[in-house]
Amino acid sequence: MILVTGGAGFIGSNLVAALTERQSAAVYVCDRMDSAEKRLNLEKHAVAGIIEPEALLAWLDGEGAATETIFHLGAISATTEQNSEILLDNNVTLPTALWRWCASHGCRLIYASSAATYGDGAHGFDDDPTPLAMAALEPLNRYGKSKQLFDLDAVLMANMGCHPPQWVGLKFFNVYGPNEYHKGGQRSVAVQLFEQINKTAQVQLFKSHRPDYEDGAQLRDFIWVEDCVAVMLWLYDTPNVSGIFNCGTGAARSFAELANACFKALGHPVNIKYIDTPERLRSHYQYFTEARMERLRKAGYDRPFTTLEDGVARYIKKYLQTNDPHR
Repeated sequence: MILVTGGAGFIGSNLVAALTERQSAAVYVCDRMDSAEKRLNLEKHAVAGIIEPEALLAWLDGEGAATETIFHLGAISATTEQNSEILLDNNVTLPTALWRWCASHGCRLIYASSAATYGDGAHGFDDDPTPLAMAALEPLNRYGKSKQLFDLDAVLMANMGCHPPQWVGLKFFNVYGPNEYHKGGQRSVAVQLFEQINKTAQVQLFKSHRPDYEDGAQLRDFIWVEDCVAVMLWLYDTPNVSGIFNCGTGAARSFAELANACFKALGHPVNIKYIDTPERLRSHYQYFTEARMERLRKAGYDRPFTTLEDGVARYIKKYLQTNDPHR
């Protein structure tokens, strides 16, 4: 038995699709089925059951007691969330309870951390797992801080010898791909640019307000969602690997390059308008993110990552332009 929390969400539903295609284990999903889009994310896949989040811990102590691996991808993931209590309950207290359950039941745990833990990148993007290095990071929002808190808790519990037989935290960078349509304003820039081009044949990008970056040259580590799934499946197939790892491509690309890839996939001439970054965002706007991937490579993951151009073309042509956009 495998449990995927957040399994009707973006990354979770792509993972569920891959796990059910394997047909090697019963796959259960824990999620709040509160939108038509999330229901469509699971429609094609034969999951063994869906558990309401409020019933999760009771389910694990009952019907789910034989669960062998938990992929914990459920979270409050909005970077704009200001309610610290909700963030702590969902992003720290719940995963801590799952960690302890897994440790006592011999169940493996692979969970979603976030690149938001790195803040503006002043301390770099090295997935150094030592508590001192992790505590030095300065997230820019409460969501990032909640993820940092649990990462610290996980490392400290592991160092004390209280841990699941396998435990992995993945710091996802800028993920894009199918099944993110329910996320509203938190959807990837790729799908938002696609919609702008379809509507106006133009995209709007933020100007640079730093002399060392040209307009549109702000950089992100954009990663195709199927690459994230490939990493998780490799970890599932490699139970001797534990720790906290970045999950990006290791190659930062600019917003202008992303826009160019979208125009090319759609067959439109490039037409970019640069607008001022809103004043409220300028003080904590990130100009550069790039995952350091040496630790995951050293652990044995050797699959190449999809290029931005190939991922965007696949996303647009296979999903966004079709009548059946869900994986």
